[in-house]
Amino acid sequence: MAHVVLVEDEPNIAEAIRFILSRDGCTVTALSDGMGGIEQLRSLGPDLVILDLMLPGISGLELLAAIRADRGLRGVPVMMLTAKGQGRDREAALQAGVNHFMTKPFSNTEMLAAVRGLVARRGAG
Repeated sequence: MAHVVLVEDEPNIAEAIRFILSRDGCTVTALSDGMGGIEQLRSLGPDLVILDLMLPGISGLELLAAIRADRGLRGVPVMMLTAKGQGRDREAALQAGVNHFMTKPFSNTEMLAAVRGLVARRGAG
């Protein structure tokens, strides 16, 4: 069973993702912002982090950079979610080390496939 940490400030989206992933057997910890940052992620020990690009206080890109700079977390796969699917956002996320980029809205099937693939790669790596 994979532990997914979801950092999403929109409650309806967070609850929808939590429901989809929990029904598929994942344990989901939802955070409404990234202000607890690296310390909180370290203590949770996720198999996957799903980050919203636009968060209050600290952006998803800033949190991603901190994850990649942290020795204990740098190997954790990160999926970036955004309502802004512009090329420059995708490019910035890829340069920061994101493993998967998904735009909102997304389908349940698309979300499950991405999560399963990222968790399987982590398990195989």
